[in-house]
Amino acid sequence: MQLYLPIADLPVNIFLVLAMGAAVGFVSGMFGIGGGFLMTPLLIFIGITPAVAVASVASHIAASSFSGALAYWRRRAIDPALAGVLLCGGVTGTALGVWTFTQLRALGQLDLMIALSYVVLLTTVGSLMFSEGLRALMRTRRGAVPPRRTHNWIHGLPLKMRFKRSKIYLSVIPVVIVGIVIGFIGAIMGIGGGFILVPVMIYLLRVPTSTVIGTSMVLTLVTMLFATMLHAVTNHLVDAVLALILMVGGVTGAQFGARAGQKIRGEQLRLLLGLLILSVGVRFAIELVIQPADLFTIRELGASG
Repeated sequence: MQLYLPIADLPVNIFLVLAMGAAVGFVSGMFGIGGGFLMTPLLIFIGITPAVAVASVASHIAASSFSGALAYWRRRAIDPALAGVLLCGGVTGTALGVWTFTQLRALGQLDLMIALSYVVLLTTVGSLMFSEGLRALMRTRRGAVPPRRTHNWIHGLPLKMRFKRSKIYLSVIPVVIVGIVIGFIGAIMGIGGGFILVPVMIYLLRVPTSTVIGTSMVLTLVTMLFATMLHAVTNHLVDAVLALILMVGGVTGAQFGARAGQKIRGEQLRLLLGLLILSVGVRFAIELVIQPADLFTIRELGASG
């Protein structure tokens, strides 16, 4: 069954898009992440221009993050003060990212930049997460004690603030910078950034795991909602029909993914997530090598025409 997408300007199989939404929702529920790093490439692979894919997936991520953030809020697993400081940087980074997105699109380099960004970011993050998960799995099998976390140079920076819910005393400088970076890459690449934000908050900022996921979901919710509004107003690229179909599939798949995730140990989840992220990055790299170098520019010109 074919359905015409008005903004993407092409017909798609509605059952294929629903299945994609359900699959990404399953992954999101299993790993506790937004899934934009997977959904955006899948849309690009079926022929939707990267610009429309990024703008439309942002709304899908915002909707998915809302239910998750609400659940964590009810369990008091969100640090409001930490979320507020993160959002100070996140909103700024999102605005800067949408502005950069618009400038690259005007120059005809947006699609190529998105593809290159996915290759670099996903292969790097995926490799690091896969290796860390593999080491953790090997330590568990040997019965070794995990290395003790110690404070680093970040905790010596000035302008410190006490985050009572997380029970940490930390400078606001690295927190704002992290928010800016996550907001920026989210606006350009159509990802919530949870798979980057959560490890950074745990390993660098030393935020306890009891509040890290819920707090990161608040940042994802607000930045993606803001990005959707900016993309709709400035670039007119948000395809509401596509976003709605993805939401329906995503909500369904997330329920099954959450149940599956509860049956797998933490180190196994990190290993699988790292492998998944690395696989998407490699797939993008293959796409760039196999296809003509000017393919992305041709797609962009076709969409604007």
